[in-house]
Amino acid sequence: MSSAVIDPLELLTNKGDRKPTFLGSIFNPLACTVAGFGLACMLNWGLRRPVFSGLQNHVGFAVLGGIGGTYLDKKRTEDLATRDAVLRHYVELHPEDFPPIQRKKFGEVLEPWVPIR
Repeated sequence: MSSAVIDPLELLTNKGDRKPTFLGSIFNPLACTVAGFGLACMLNWGLRRPVFSGLQNHVGFAVLGGIGGTYLDKKRTEDLATRDAVLRHYVELHPEDFPPIQRKKFGEVLEPWVPIR
């Protein structure tokens, strides 16, 4: 039986033990860059021009997509940090609503399984 107790504030605190993934920091800018390039291709296709004509448009849309993706990624990170700070502050102000949680193993939570044959 495990008797470890988890404090609710511990769940909302970044202890620095989680490492970001390789693609985590570049996925949104890269996806928006590819989407910008694809948008330039779709515009050419819609205007019945060769898909890769006007490469300056492709480069421009890709750069704008990369900048937009970087901005959206930073904005999302700020919003998530603000949300976590608000939740942490609320838990600090109302500790009676968040009692410490007794940690359980799966064997203690699941009901015994008996096959019916």
